[in-house]
Amino acid sequence: MMAKHVGTALDPACFDALKQVIARLPETFPTWRRRAFRARGTSIRGATICRIPPAARSPDNARLFLCDLLPEFPVRVSSFARPLGAALSLYTTLTLATEVAPPSPAASGAWLSLGEIAVSAGRSGPLSSREVLSSVDVLGSERLAHEQVNNAWELFKRAPGVMTTEFNQGTTSGKLSFRGFNGEGEINAVKLLVDGIPANSNDGNMPYLDAIFPLDIESIEVVRGTNDARYGLNNIAGNAQINTRTGGNYTLGRVSYGSFDTRNTEVSAGLEKNGFSQNYFVGYRGSESYRDHADFDKFAFSGKWFYAPDEQPFRAGLSVRWFRNEAEEPGYLTELDARARPSLSYPFSATDGSTREVGMVSGHLDVDLASTLLWTVKSYVNILDDDRFIKFSAAASQQERLTDEKHYGAITTLTWRPAVPMMDDFALETGFDLQRQDNASRRFLDTERVRQSQTRDQQFSLNNYGGYAQLVLQPVPWLKLMPGVRVDSFDGDFLNRLTGLPAAINDYGSIWQPKVAAQVTPLEGYDLYGNWGRSAQIGLAAGSFKIPPRTADLAPSVNDGWEVGLKFKPLSWLEGRVAYWEQVASDEVRRKLNDPTGDFDNVGRTKRDGLDVQLNAVPTAALNLWVAGSVQNAEVLKPGGTEPALRGKEIDHTPDFIFSAGVDYQFTPLFRSSLWAYAQGDYYPERSNTTAQFGDYVTLNLSLAYQATRQVELELQLRNLTDEYYEYVWHDGTQTLHSPADARAVFGAVNFRFDY
Repeated sequence: MMAKHVGTALDPACFDALKQVIARLPETFPTWRRRAFRARGTSIRGATICRIPPAARSPDNARLFLCDLLPEFPVRVSSFARPLGAALSLYTTLTLATEVAPPSPAASGAWLSLGEIAVSAGRSGPLSSREVLSSVDVLGSERLAHEQVNNAWELFKRAPGVMTTEFNQGTTSGKLSFRGFNGEGEINAVKLLVDGIPANSNDGNMPYLDAIFPLDIESIEVVRGTNDARYGLNNIAGNAQINTRTGGNYTLGRVSYGSFDTRNTEVSAGLEKNGFSQNYFVGYRGSESYRDHADFDKFAFSGKWFYAPDEQPFRAGLSVRWFRNEAEEPGYLTELDARARPSLSYPFSATDGSTREVGMVSGHLDVDLASTLLWTVKSYVNILDDDRFIKFSAAASQQERLTDEKHYGAITTLTWRPAVPMMDDFALETGFDLQRQDNASRRFLDTERVRQSQTRDQQFSLNNYGGYAQLVLQPVPWLKLMPGVRVDSFDGDFLNRLTGLPAAINDYGSIWQPKVAAQVTPLEGYDLYGNWGRSAQIGLAAGSFKIPPRTADLAPSVNDGWEVGLKFKPLSWLEGRVAYWEQVASDEVRRKLNDPTGDFDNVGRTKRDGLDVQLNAVPTAALNLWVAGSVQNAEVLKPGGTEPALRGKEIDHTPDFIFSAGVDYQFTPLFRSSLWAYAQGDYYPERSNTTAQFGDYVTLNLSLAYQATRQVELELQLRNLTDEYYEYVWHDGTQTLHSPADARAVFGAVNFRFDY
């Protein structure tokens, strides 16, 4: 059979035969083998290329990792093809005219996607984010790999409903948050994972995110809500996971240069043969930055080695990641100076700066104990070494902050997916995790980096023991139920090395967190879902312990949240989701950021609620549009005992809306474009709501790319196209302090790709 040209639909006989091959995969191939492969490629006319591995070129070893194709999504063959039966031997690349083709409406869940992602041929493996019946969004590498950003957290602006807080202060550059929780660092409510490994620091911040560069990312998964039983610590409002590249035979690269003398070089390579895969990444990014005294130099390296031998029911791997950043800090400005001279850095900030080094090592093992029973184990060690010098205002002393953390642990799951009579789908998963932290936090008051006095010298450990059970029941095609429960407990010790006094951890007891979710599909293309779940918060850092004068145990803060939503797909090229959610917390605690002891305040009883609306449209192979908006509210219902005046006040630094939208257009097969916007509302910079509000802005970004050769693409990016002024603002108790964001910036890049 001759090779078919792009745009020619696969004939019905080939299509039906291919569907039969894919349908048989769950019964004929181990689950680890199906997970080991990913759909790879780039976009052609808005379509997604899914490569079939060489081993899939015979029916006896058809190791495919493709979605179950639907008739309304035409399959196109864009390389070499020859028949085996109707279509069983494919030396080819398949192009799907849609981003995702779920196997059936009832099995589609509540998740939405943007960009190219890996999709499974059938239900297999551990329970994934996409099976959580909540607001789940998946961003593929197509949306992320070529983004011109200084920090990985900026990529989450592409994710619906996610707020980013932009400090723009050296290694303390910013972070992500959602569901009405701010990014100040007082309450860190998002669990971060990298390839399934916990990646929050002790206080819940996300320094390990710095080690990830865009070209190394395969996908990002964001789960918003309280009903994901898989994770405990920090999983208060939900979780975000970055999946990096695994397997394949390729070399990817990106070299860019642009405004503020910004240099960026990234190289990612994969080699896979005889069941052994190797993946490597090397990255450098440096810049003089928009503001004065804000230079930085970042270096990153990672390596992943996985072995999945033929005819053996296991997959084992090792992952290593290292990152270092040396950065100056421009400091904060008064409101007047920030508006008049936003690139300014005051002379008193001349010695401010920071150095951050992180390392991550993890081991992975997947074993098929039986055809329907999968066991997974992950173990890890995370290391954080962070040194920072910061002077917040002319009247304040320079602070020297030293953080040294070592986190290590193990995570195991057992997933059973039997074929149950009278049941369309059934799965039972149990999991257990042990996480230990050994932490040291020291602070000094300095004069131009010369120590004058020490204000903190704390050494403490925290152990988290967690377990969960999650059940998936689908008795009929139009109904799915997911009850679950999680239990966490904590212990640890604390030593104040300035006084020599120890402190015991609060006896939080066993923290039970039940969950339940349901999905109903009354009509094909319309999924109505709802969930309720409980998550929990404990004190951060020293706030976890009974430090004098406190002698009584503090109970954990319990967050009860619920959500109801509708995912709809009225047309093959149009899908969306609308959801209303609420989350109420009892005895919420917040960390005192500038307190030498690291103590906390009891915020009291709080409520957060909001409405999310999303819409994705691919009306033609050349045109892709998306829009997402979230309206949210966060307030104190019943304040803690020390601040009764906060009743009914908005929680600080929480914008009332978040909005993102964009359009991708493929002008010709060689010329593509992308225009997208991000916006958020204003907020109060302090808790009493007595100051003006700040923080609202709208930014536009434009990307134009030309495919010069098969391997080389030339790209032009404009960030903040309209030169919008925007800033981060906080209140030090006497005045607002401002950190302006970057002005308009222009970057040129060369992207290259070689597949083997």
